[in-house]
Amino acid sequence: MTRPTAFKTLTVLAAALLASGCANLAPPYERPALPVPATLPAAVPLAITPTAPPTAPRAAATASAPADTTAGPRLPAEQAAATAWRGFFTEPRLRATVELALANNRDLRVAALNIERARAQYRIQEAATLPAVNATGSGNRQRQPASVSSNGEARITSTYTAQLGISAYELDFFGRVRNLSDAALQTFLSTQQNRRTTQIALVADTATAWLNLAADQQRLLLAQQTLKARQDSYELTRRAYELGGQSGLTLAQAQTTVDSARVDVAAYTTQVQQSRNALELLIGGPVPADLLPDPLAGSAIERPVAALVEVPPALPSTVLQQRPDVVAAEELLKGAQASIGAARAAFFPRITLTAAAGVASGELSSLFSGGNGAWSFVPSISLPIFTGGSNQANLDVAVAQRDIQLATYEKTLQVAFREVADALAQRSTLAERLAAQQSLTEATGRTLQLSQALFRSGAYSYLEVLDAQRTLYTAQQTLITLRLAEQANRLTLYRVLGGGWADAS
Repeated sequence: MTRPTAFKTLTVLAAALLASGCANLAPPYERPALPVPATLPAAVPLAITPTAPPTAPRAAATASAPADTTAGPRLPAEQAAATAWRGFFTEPRLRATVELALANNRDLRVAALNIERARAQYRIQEAATLPAVNATGSGNRQRQPASVSSNGEARITSTYTAQLGISAYELDFFGRVRNLSDAALQTFLSTQQNRRTTQIALVADTATAWLNLAADQQRLLLAQQTLKARQDSYELTRRAYELGGQSGLTLAQAQTTVDSARVDVAAYTTQVQQSRNALELLIGGPVPADLLPDPLAGSAIERPVAALVEVPPALPSTVLQQRPDVVAAEELLKGAQASIGAARAAFFPRITLTAAAGVASGELSSLFSGGNGAWSFVPSISLPIFTGGSNQANLDVAVAQRDIQLATYEKTLQVAFREVADALAQRSTLAERLAAQQSLTEATGRTLQLSQALFRSGAYSYLEVLDAQRTLYTAQQTLITLRLAEQANRLTLYRVLGGGWADAS
């Protein structure tokens, strides 16, 4: 056989192997039914009976509730499904900070490297579905002494070969190799979803850390303003005391308010630095000054810094199937289905093929001359007759693993439904809580003004002024905390809905 004829024979043989079909013994995959209600609960505020008749200030506060002023655009489910994370944030500084975290965060890098590793492992398994063609060449030179030679004379012989060959390639008639490759593919796809989970968590954690820093800066600013106001009040009281207009008790009481404010300023200064450190850890380095929150930019009610689009009413629970952890669980379920097919194929014969085609000659110079063609064709078949029940046990393991993955998938959906329901339940009362706290803050402000006026007129003692100061300060701090909770709830919805409804980034 000439060299062109040998190569042609091997090429035709390989093409025939690739064209051969195979039976797939894996059970057909059908997406399981949702183990949760068909629709997600709506964030509908509960009916609340007012404990006091509404007044003009109360009505004004209700009119400026965050449900009216901070609600993002209400998008239909089809449009919301295409919304990327950038659509959830309106503050340019916050958006740029998240971009910085996505570029530098080490956890996200590890997740990306895990994907590369899983991709390489899948390619290894995928390579088993194709024949491995190897080129080999060898030379053998041998001397036979006269004592063992057939003609009684010493003889030197030479053999040179060059060939292409396929070694122990399995003809996948029953889909064993293909199903193993499919299982590896589903594992790889599951790893991709883990990276998406990491990215969604990073976006939410970075935004939360940024908002925490903004809230701590507002608390610090409030404490500094309170300290200045109390210092001014103390100076007035001290001068009155020196002139005999106030008692030493009143002066001591004024001193306690100053010292209390000084403690808060020091505590919130530390808290601001710690919040900044937490943010720097997430973004992988120092936070640029132009990306830090501006506590003087306005309140979170008037200018939301992390507005999330409103959830469409009666959103179907099927949107939960786009959450990365749910998708990952479903990919593993598909992989378990494929593993059943591989386990079933073990009951059937395995056919392997070893073949080679090339040239052989006793002289290296004439190795590729005509008439030196050589080939070999070695098919083999292995039929399981008695395996001690190991094949059935392997099939039972594969079926049990499929059932485990099915239960895991359903549990993942149930957990996702509860997380969304909890976030929506919290949101249903946030507007009322914010409106009530805003009204309370305004009322305590007026109470402080009246108590100060009555104290100056001699109708009140300084204790009433101290109590009004503390009440107002606490109400203002609580209002900052509630504003942060409202924004954090939007981020929670972003996270538990899988990056909104479908993360397109």
